[in-house]
Amino acid sequence: MLSESNNLPDDAQSLKQIISSQQQQIDHLQEMVRLLKNELFGRKSEALPAVNPNQLQLFNPDEPAVSVKRDDEIVVPEHTRKKRGRKPLPDDLPRVEVLHDIPEAEKQCACGAQLSRIGEETCEKLDYVPAKLQVICHIRPKYTCKACEGVDDDGPTVKIAPPAAQLIPKSNATEGLLAHIAVSKFADALPLHRQQKIFNRLDVDISKSTMANWMIQAAGGCQPIIELLQQEIRSGPVINIDESPFQVLKEPGRSDTSKSYMWVFCGGPLDAPTVLYQYHPTRSGKVVHDMLDDYQGYVQSDGYSGYDQLSQKQDIIHLGCLTHARRKFVEVNKGRKARGKQKTARGLADEALDYIGALYGIERYARDKDLSREQIHELRQEKAKPILENFKTWLDTYHSQVPPKSLLGKAIQYTLNQWNKLVVYVDAGFLKPDNNIAENAIRPFVVGRKNWLFSGAPRGADASATFFSLIETAKANGLEPYVYLRYLFAKLPLAKTAEDYQALLPKNLDKDTLSEFTFPS
Repeated sequence: MLSESNNLPDDAQSLKQIISSQQQQIDHLQEMVRLLKNELFGRKSEALPAVNPNQLQLFNPDEPAVSVKRDDEIVVPEHTRKKRGRKPLPDDLPRVEVLHDIPEAEKQCACGAQLSRIGEETCEKLDYVPAKLQVICHIRPKYTCKACEGVDDDGPTVKIAPPAAQLIPKSNATEGLLAHIAVSKFADALPLHRQQKIFNRLDVDISKSTMANWMIQAAGGCQPIIELLQQEIRSGPVINIDESPFQVLKEPGRSDTSKSYMWVFCGGPLDAPTVLYQYHPTRSGKVVHDMLDDYQGYVQSDGYSGYDQLSQKQDIIHLGCLTHARRKFVEVNKGRKARGKQKTARGLADEALDYIGALYGIERYARDKDLSREQIHELRQEKAKPILENFKTWLDTYHSQVPPKSLLGKAIQYTLNQWNKLVVYVDAGFLKPDNNIAENAIRPFVVGRKNWLFSGAPRGADASATFFSLIETAKANGLEPYVYLRYLFAKLPLAKTAEDYQALLPKNLDKDTLSEFTFPS
C-alpha cells in the first residue's frame, strides 16, 4: 500500500482523475450488487408501475416527471367492461340431474287443496370424475377347414385376421395411453416418476423406465411428421429463434455436467404456424446455419452473438428484439440507488423506457383496432418511424455522456449495437418488434425442465424435442394436444404415402375431423 501511494502524481488534476476513475468503478460495483440483490429478492416482473401525471412524486416533489414529448399520441377508444361474475359451465359437458323436492305431505295447502308446481330453480355445480383405466381386448378368431385336415396343401391351414396396426409394435399401450403420458409430461410438466405414482394409485404398475421407452419409440414413429414440420418452418416469410440450456446425461465424449441446449424455431405460413424444437449439445451458430441453409426471408432473434452470421446472408433479413433492449433499461432501474439519490441515471433510463413504451402503445392500438397487416404497416410508417428516429438521436446524444461500464452505458451500447435490426419490423405489417413468439414457445420447455431437471440420454432429449414440437404446433393451430396426439398415434401406422403424412399435420386438421378422438363423456 505504501509503494502504491508513492507512485501517485503530485498535481491535483491527475489526482482528481484517479479519484474519479476509482469512484466510477465503485459506483459500477455497487450497481451490480444492487442488481444482483434485486434478482435474488426483488420482484421479477419487468412491468413498470403506472404513474399518475397529476400526482406529485413522494420523493423529490420539485422534480417533474420525465416523459417523452410526442405529437403522435395514440388514443385508444373506450370499451365496455364485461359483467363480472361466475362464468357459465360449458354446454357440451354431460349433465346429471339431482332432484331436491319437498316431502309429499308438504305438497298440500292448509286449506286442503293440492299445491301446484309453478317452476323450479336450477343451480349447476362442477363435479370431477377421477380418471380410470380400461383394458381393450383385441379378439381375432381363427378359422380352419375340417374337411382338409390331413390333406397336403400349399395354402395356410389356419386363417386369422392380421393384428391391428400399432405405433409401437407388440406394445400393450394404446394410442390413448401414449397420448396421455406424453401430454402429462410435455404439456403439463408432470415427470414420469410422478405419473408412475398416479398409476399405482389406480392399481396399475407401469414403471417410469417402461414409459420412457414408450416415449422414445413413439417419438421415433413420429419422425415423418417432424420432417414435414421442418419443411413447414421454412415455407413462411419469417422465422423466430430462441434457445435454452438443459442437462443431458450420457452424451458421447462429454461429462454429465456439460450444458446442452434446446432450440426452438417458430415459422411457417402466417395463418398456420409451426413450432419446431431441436436438441443440440452446443449453442454454436452452426445450428442456425444448418437449419436456415438456403432460406429466404426474415429471421428474428435476440442479441446472442451466434446469430450475427445471419446479417451476412444476402437472402436473410435479420430482426432484433426490442424486448431485450427494453430489459437492459429495466435493469438500470433495478440496480439504481435509493430513489432520489441518483437522478441522472434514473431519469435517463425512464426516458428510454418512455420511447419504447410509445412504440408498444402503437402495437396495442393496432391489436385493439384489429388492423390488417397493410394498415399496421402504414401506421408504423406514420407513427413508429418518427419515434424511432427521436430515440436514435437520444441514444447518440447520451452515448458519450454516460460511463460505458455502468448499467445505463451498457444498455445504450446494446441498443445501438442492435439498432439496424431493431428498426426492421416497421417495414412489414406481419413482423413483430420483439422475439416474444419464440420466447413464449420455449417457456413450456423451461417449466418442464424445472420438474424433470434433465434428460437421461440423447435419445430422450430428441424424444422431448419431438413431443414439444407436436404439442406446441397443435396448440398454435387451435387443437387440443391430447386429442391431436391420440389421433396422430392411431393414424400414423396406417400412413403410406406422402399425402397420408401431410394430412396428419395440425394445419390440415380441425375439431370435426378429431371429433371421434375427443374426451369420452
